[in-house]
Parts: sequence; structure tokens; C-alpha cells
Amino acid sequence: MNLKILLPFKVFTNKRDVLRMVAVTYEGSFGLLPHRLDCVASLSAGILVYETAAEGEVYIAVDEGVLVKTGSDVRVSVRNAIGGMSLDKLRAAVETEFMQLGEQEQKVRSVLAKMESGFIRRLAEFHHG
Repeated sequence: MNLKILLPFKVFTNKRDVLRMVAVTYEGSFGLLPHRLDCVASLSAGILVYETAAEGEVYIAVDEGVLVKTGSDVRVSVRNAIGGMSLDKLRAAVETEFMQLGEQEQKVRSVLAKMESGFIRRLAEFHHG
């Protein structure tokens, strides 16, 4: 398989001859082999694993995103990714970096929702007044 991990601002990695992969979704982990049917999956923050003959198993911490497999091409598009560390350090990075971002985004969305509802209420008052 050909694996390409895309970030919003660059290509994180582009690997050929990937033997297998394991990705994490909100429903659990699943594996990909070269002859698996095409699929699309929504990824949760976690550890993505792929294996090549040259490198063996490689672990990458990924943020939320999407995985698309078409033929022998696998595209993973995520907001952030970290590699080149031990598995323990990657797991800690997922917990601190990616989970914390999720909490911050939830706070921002909550504030935006309150602003939108206030705006709609004032607009309705203006329209009826």
C-alpha cells in the first residue's frame, strides 16, 4: 500500500510498500491490509501504526481526521501528527496535545453558540419591536 499522511499545511509522510496498518476510530481500532476493500473512516486522536519491510513497525500520534483507502492508496488527513518518539512518549503526546485541543475547541464552540443565540434573540426582538 502507499500511505500519505496529510496535515493542513504539509505532507507529514509519504511511504510506499506499506505491508499493514492499524488506525483508531471512535468505535475502536481496525486494521488495513493491501487487498482490503476501499473504505472511509473517521479517525479519533490516537496512535496510527504502519509496517514496512525496511522500517518495521512505525508509530505516529495523530489527531482527529479522516482515512480514505482507494485501491492501494491510503490517505490520512489529520490536524496534527507527531512521530519519531517512543510509544510511551507518543501516547503521552496524544493525551496532552490532542485531547487538550479538543477541550479548548469545545469551549470556543460553546462561546460561539451563546453569541449566536444572543444575536438571534436580539434580531427577533428587533424584527418584532
